[in-house]
Amino acid sequence: MSTIIPSTGVVPPGGEEPSFAELPEQVNLLGAALQDLAHSLDRRLLETENLGRITTEINQGLLLDEILDTVFDSFRGIIPYNRIGFSLIGTGGRSVVARWARSDLGELQLGAGYEAKLEGSSLQGVLETGEPRIINDLEAYLAGKPGSESTRLIVAEGLRSSLTCPLIVNGEAVGFMFFSSIRPHQYHSQHVSVFQSIAAQLSVIVEKGRMASELDAKKQEAEHQNEELRRLDLIKNRFLGTVAHDLRNPIASIRMSAELLADPSASLNLEERRAFLHDINRQARYMVELIDDLLDVTKIESGRLDLQLETIRVDEFLEDTVRRHANLAARKGTAVMLMSHSNGRVHADPIRLRQVLDNLISNAVKFSPAGSSIEVRQQCRRDSWKVEVKDEGPGLTEADRRALFEYFATLSAKPTGGENSTGLGMAITRRVVEAHGGEIGVDSPPGAGSTFWFTIPYGNELNRTWRK
Repeated sequence: MSTIIPSTGVVPPGGEEPSFAELPEQVNLLGAALQDLAHSLDRRLLETENLGRITTEINQGLLLDEILDTVFDSFRGIIPYNRIGFSLIGTGGRSVVARWARSDLGELQLGAGYEAKLEGSSLQGVLETGEPRIINDLEAYLAGKPGSESTRLIVAEGLRSSLTCPLIVNGEAVGFMFFSSIRPHQYHSQHVSVFQSIAAQLSVIVEKGRMASELDAKKQEAEHQNEELRRLDLIKNRFLGTVAHDLRNPIASIRMSAELLADPSASLNLEERRAFLHDINRQARYMVELIDDLLDVTKIESGRLDLQLETIRVDEFLEDTVRRHANLAARKGTAVMLMSHSNGRVHADPIRLRQVLDNLISNAVKFSPAGSSIEVRQQCRRDSWKVEVKDEGPGLTEADRRALFEYFATLSAKPTGGENSTGLGMAITRRVVEAHGGEIGVDSPPGAGSTFWFTIPYGNELNRTWRK
């Protein structure tokens, strides 16, 4: 009785069925092929699931950075990498600008903001072919192209192979995704079809995220503009209220004094007439100060605070300013003293700089008790010129410090000589100092006086100092 051996269906190139002895080998080959196919299908399934999940998250409102973080966390089962970078093609298509990057190796050498020329670069070739580019030995690539700065930076991060995927949406190139690994020869050409599929889907995903981010940025900008309009509207209302109230009172006082002085029936002696004239002068000075401050606020808020920069001798400027205030403060029994000198120079607007120092010294006199001392100190530091004005007043509360440099600030402390205050001087002073690139602040322990200070930097072309 004969035995019938079923055919395997595997026929060798010669057309004859394999012998019985060859069957195990053919079965093994068939099993290996089936395993490869199953593995490939598993990868495709994982890829489809991940991309489907990411797409769902995008539809729920994820922004670009959130999408890219999701890609970094989710794609390890699809593509091996230690680093992912994302770049956009710049305006006009002349450059490539790094928009986002993330790595599990530590600090990035090539991060967001890095820009490189596109024309004539290897990336331009990637766009022309529309196919992913594989570099499996970055060190060898850098040796052949030592002028490639981007390659030098990622090699310095410890990366040894890379996969560049062009992102193309509706036929238009929008950017690149860069997958990089610390292992050389990590990416294989037989997987290019997979990489192309991933790149095509990522292109749509990333473009949607980019558009969502742009819309979100415009929304935030609009909200910021609305907030700024509300702030300006509040300033306008305070402005009108100040004009209506703070100018009406001194005008009424001047009018009353002038009518009494002009009334022939009023029996006024010389001292009474002098008192009325002094009040007229004081109220007029206050109105001029208020009007000047309001005009400055208008210039500042409209962006028209122009600086006329000159070279100023520090010693002469301080001596002149302190001498002027010492004469005025003497009427209140207050001493204003310059405690240190310097032969340095500073590049600044002399009128605006005098306005800053005038505000600080006059405020110190205004809020200090009669018979106290005001000390003015200055020092030329390594990167800036610093001026301090120290008084013996009541100091500032925490609430005072928060409101001090805002428009129309009302402080708990009151002028010790009944002087008027517009509530604008310190806010204007802050903005003038900042226009010079400097800083302003106050050190004020409760009950121990206050030390106001400001700096003018000289580490740039506009503001610098030197010694004789």
